[in-house]
Amino acid sequence: MSLVAFDFDGTLSDSEMTVLLAERAGVADEVAEITERAMNDELSYAESLYRRAELLGGLDEEAVAAAFDEVALRPGAGRLIERLQADGHHVAVLTGGFERGVDRALAKAGVEADTIVANRLPMAEGALTGEVEGPLIEGTKDDALESLAADLDVPMEATVAVGDGANDLPMLEVAGLAIGFVPKPAVRTACDAVVASMARLGKALEGYGVLSERPPERDASE
Repeated sequence: MSLVAFDFDGTLSDSEMTVLLAERAGVADEVAEITERAMNDELSYAESLYRRAELLGGLDEEAVAAAFDEVALRPGAGRLIERLQADGHHVAVLTGGFERGVDRALAKAGVEADTIVANRLPMAEGALTGEVEGPLIEGTKDDALESLAADLDVPMEATVAVGDGANDLPMLEVAGLAIGFVPKPAVRTACDAVVASMARLGKALEGYGVLSERPPERDASE
């Protein structure tokens, strides 16, 4: 068994949860600028997340629910998760994004992750408080990956990390296999392979022996 850990926003999903929320709060430009600076390692992830959460303060529950309902997996991501689990691998989502959006996207695709480590946006009196809480604000993804691997008794050389941004760098650097999904320039050098679609990710995992190869499709005339 391997432990395969995915980032969510920008990797398993092409959504950015804070941007979807920010559009409804009228602060999309401010949030997008902070997000880009963090992804390019110009701003610490913790600082960027605190700033973005503060901008979202006051957004009401109906708007929050509508934003999370828009979160979806990339084409092919659900099937890839199923293939990994069918091959006996433990699939984890390690994200600085929010568990509510992750849960919603996985449910829409009809799949489940074995482990989700994510943050939360607390609400009070029917609106976001402007605060954020969770293990991946000050905590880093390398610690999360190493802790989960230890719990599962999986050696680190048997772990796979897939991500795209600067806050994924710690787990990419400690994983046995590091794959960048359209990674930012600051992240690319830490990757053993770089892919731009779930289909290519599946092929890469086959090439590294993580996934069993799919049998060839039969001709309909046979």
